[in-house]
Amino acid sequence: MKSVFEWPEFKIVWVVLALLAAAFIVAALYVPPVVAAIEAVLTLSTGVVLFLGAYRLIRRDKEGAIGKSELKSIIFNLQDGIIFYDRNFKALFFNPAAEKLFNIKSADVLGHEFQPRDVEKEGWQILTQVMFPSLAPTVVSRSGAGEYPQVLDVSFPDPAFELRVLTLPVTDTAGTTTGFMKVIRDRTREMTLMKSKNEFLTVASHQLRTPVTDIVWAIESLASDKELTPASKKTIDHALDASRGLIDIVEDLLSVTRIEEGHFGYTFEAVDIVAFMGEMLKKIAPLAERSGIKVYFDMPETSVPKPLIDKQKLSLAISNILENAVRYNTDNGEVAVRIEKIADKPFIDISVKDTGIGMAQEEIGNLFKKFYRSPVAMKTHTTGSGLGLYIVKNIVQAHGGQVFVESEPGRGSIFHIALPTEPKLVPQHEVVAEE
Repeated sequence: MKSVFEWPEFKIVWVVLALLAAAFIVAALYVPPVVAAIEAVLTLSTGVVLFLGAYRLIRRDKEGAIGKSELKSIIFNLQDGIIFYDRNFKALFFNPAAEKLFNIKSADVLGHEFQPRDVEKEGWQILTQVMFPSLAPTVVSRSGAGEYPQVLDVSFPDPAFELRVLTLPVTDTAGTTTGFMKVIRDRTREMTLMKSKNEFLTVASHQLRTPVTDIVWAIESLASDKELTPASKKTIDHALDASRGLIDIVEDLLSVTRIEEGHFGYTFEAVDIVAFMGEMLKKIAPLAERSGIKVYFDMPETSVPKPLIDKQKLSLAISNILENAVRYNTDNGEVAVRIEKIADKPFIDISVKDTGIGMAQEEIGNLFKKFYRSPVAMKTHTTGSGLGLYIVKNIVQAHGGQVFVESEPGRGSIFHIALPTEPKLVPQHEVVAEE
């Protein structure tokens, strides 16, 4: 006898549960932990209600006491807007949450074939732009091309309205796509909270930067005194390093808030990447020399294409990786930098290999998350904001590239930055990043 979970009537339940799970996973990757926790509770509650209700109804159906209309009633009560439509964009289902979200009655939508010109209809602008995202003022894709569910963040100004839209194909028993389903979640409140947090960090960072800079200048003045005793000089040098570290943290906080607001400001130009990296290595040389670390540059034997980069922003990213390679290295360690064209792809690879402490595979998955610091790194260097690699990731992604790591504990790490060499692969507009 078939399990109730294999019944065709249960198929729609699995589809909706999969979309709810995907929505939570995507949110957990980008939103603050507190907001993610709230979303987890809401998503879990919705999923449990849907699953238990559907299970009860389908069991009754097995006993001959249920109709498909009762299963639909469960979906009617979901808090997220749900729209089913066929391959011709004809609306087949429009739940009450969607009615509330778009302020449109289902009776006006059902049977209607959505078309881009619907954007001209009074009150239909937002709904039409959700159905045809290319019409929306701001759209950020959170999924890869051709991947399902398709996840888009759609933003509307004045008044602010933030939606996350998940789209999934609906197939029949033969696997033929018969239509699509959209799940629309209102994220306006959580995005408003994130914006408020960023505004607070911006103000606080600006307020901190001026007095901390004054402190650094004062300590530098004291450090220049030729009559200092060795003990006094050691104390002042320590204070100078600490205050400079505080300035770095303030600058990192400002960079993060600008990145997350989509206001970091990129200006791209074609650059000789070999010469660019040569300049970067000159800047890191004093730190490497003080640390007893040898730095090597494996120059490419053949010319490499010039990528489009923002020199200032990419310098920030490369400096972070080079400094980490020096700081988290072993005594008398080495750093090797290499540039090469990736075979059969319009990308170049910049790799930074060190002989440092390395890290476990489970740490690599968290490495580019905001505020994350490896336990091994914290033992080696107790100070640090955990923001550097988060900034690196966002800068590289804004260039249309990717950053990834190869590492083993005690055997060093290799950081790779892949940058596109074709202008069309570089994003034309800066997008709002999420946590």
